[in-house]
Amino acid sequence: MRTTFLEVPSIEDKNWKMEMERDGTENKTLLEMRDVSKTFRKDGSDVLVLQDVNFSICEGEFVCILGPTGCGKSVTLQIVAGLIEQTTGSVILDGKEEHGPGPHKGMVFQEYALLPWRSVVENVEIGLELRGIDKKERRRIALEQLATVGLSGSEEQKVHEISVGMRQRVAIARALANDPKILLMDEPFEALDALTKEEMQIQILKVWERTGTTILFVTHDVDEAIFLSDRICVMDINPGRVKKMLVNQLPRPRHECVSRTDKAFNDMRDEIIKLYSSLKEEELDLII
Repeated sequence: MRTTFLEVPSIEDKNWKMEMERDGTENKTLLEMRDVSKTFRKDGSDVLVLQDVNFSICEGEFVCILGPTGCGKSVTLQIVAGLIEQTTGSVILDGKEEHGPGPHKGMVFQEYALLPWRSVVENVEIGLELRGIDKKERRRIALEQLATVGLSGSEEQKVHEISVGMRQRVAIARALANDPKILLMDEPFEALDALTKEEMQIQILKVWERTGTTILFVTHDVDEAIFLSDRICVMDINPGRVKKMLVNQLPRPRHECVSRTDKAFNDMRDEIIKLYSSLKEEELDLII
């Protein structure tokens, strides 16, 4: 299996698009980050967190942002979500410049943030309720999305009655209920134990395959990025920027066709680790 690194010299990754055209899988560009930089004010000084971040994502792609702690992965995702404003540059979603959050961008955090006094199905309905969708329609949508994440039969349970993994699935169903153009996931499985984490990785792949939703997924786990993604946006640190864009050519469905002990899987992992050979050992530990 061939591992291909692509430089990211411009907004549109021409090599990637050419490869998609050859495979007959080209979709339209959904998300573009154009020369995005972010500076925070700290102790009276400006701190450059992101510098000239450029990448694009096609409709239906599963893209992971990978890098060590402090490289600006979550900041990049929050800028896309509209939760914070970039200092320079622009975010283009479906041809329109983005400012602020909205239901067309689904967000799933590490903390699932469910309301404990509401049932599972009522938690999924929250966004629909805020949008003024009538009760019958929002219940229909919520039940449909619970089925999508494999939680049919758990609709009336309270949050404390379900497992941590199930709670994160409820959070995913809640994000999907608004039929977002893109699903943004910020290390959503980081707090889970190893077995539950692997189960959730398989579950999100099944959801993605069923729905075709475009996903931008932040992680510092190399194996997770390889297992999930179509492409991996490998980020560098101090300041955060795109180091390489890696095309993941491992076959799908990944949970059926790929073992994490396969040579191709480990070759890809080794290539990613080599990109960080200049980091100190304690910094390298943050991405493996």
